[in-house]
Amino acid sequence: MTPDTSASVRLGRKLPARFNAVVTPLVITFLMTCVVSGISTLNGIGLRDDFAVTWLQSWGASWVVAFPTLVIILPLVRRIVGAVVEQPGR
Repeated sequence: MTPDTSASVRLGRKLPARFNAVVTPLVITFLMTCVVSGISTLNGIGLRDDFAVTWLQSWGASWVVAFPTLVIILPLVRRIVGAVVEQPGR
């Protein structure tokens, strides 16, 4: 018998489905602000000695704005996408 190495087993118990509305924007904004702030910081100051500190400060500030913004606008985005993208089975 092979051990189950699925993500749910490795991470422990999963959150209930009701948390999807918060976890989705949390993950999206975490990753997107990381990339965008990194690129913006690199373009703005170049690869200096204080790049990492400046990037982390920039990342934190942008995430604090991006996360609640996405939580608020995600229902609107889903409605817009539903209006322009055909749903499966229709």
